[in-house]
Amino acid sequence: MTASPVALVTGGSGGIAPGIVRALCKAGFAVVITARGLERLTAAAEDLGKHGTVVALASDATDKRSMRLLVDGVLARFGRIDVLVNAAASSNPIGGVIEQVDIDLLMSDVDIKVGGYLRYIQAVAPAMKARGAGHVINIGGLTGRSSDTLSGLRNVAVTHLTKVLSDQLGPFGISVNAVHPGIVRTPHLAELFSEIAHDRRIDPAQVEAEFTADIPAGAILETDDVGRVVAFLAAAPDASITGQSLTVDGGYSRGIYL
Repeated sequence: MTASPVALVTGGSGGIAPGIVRALCKAGFAVVITARGLERLTAAAEDLGKHGTVVALASDATDKRSMRLLVDGVLARFGRIDVLVNAAASSNPIGGVIEQVDIDLLMSDVDIKVGGYLRYIQAVAPAMKARGAGHVINIGGLTGRSSDTLSGLRNVAVTHLTKVLSDQLGPFGISVNAVHPGIVRTPHLAELFSEIAHDRRIDPAQVEAEFTADIPAGAILETDDVGRVVAFLAAAPDASITGQSLTVDGGYSRGIYL
């Protein structure tokens, strides 16, 4: 048992998760990271443990039973779950000519992210309701605001899910918000720059410079930039901020959203 607030971060072994975990630790949270691969997850927990209490517990975003076991494990160890950060997702964009789109792969992608988010929320909701408080933070993405990739539809669904559940869980003191990162420096982004550079026969640094030039803030975001926004929502004293979609992109997206 612990008096410290406890955050559960899905997709915790990579991507933007390290920045989120560091920010949560700095804000005083004990953090449980979860993903399917226990070996990689354990290594991530050991590395991030220098910032605070970080525990690795494996789970599968497509398996409700594994999530129940996960939540039971967190409650047995800490006695509480204050925050859920949903960040588990496939990193492969799906698009191309419509006749060639692999619909089964697209639906699997949606099931991992949107279905997975919903399953994790179902798993933690009873504990949060019992406490009369909690924060759910769903990591979306800017592909939901563009037509670049068909798989962006999953982020539209995440936004819709966030709003619906904010209505349902608000009366129990639980906030539900979405955070949409822009271009964030991760291993996946480095791979993307390399692929584009290879196709265009230029240096990856040139590709990065072109992307950076289109960001008003003048820099590729770091995972910690996203983490600080997540930690802000996680540390809110109540559910007064709920049902919202916050963009962390240095001004990259140009749409006007009221």
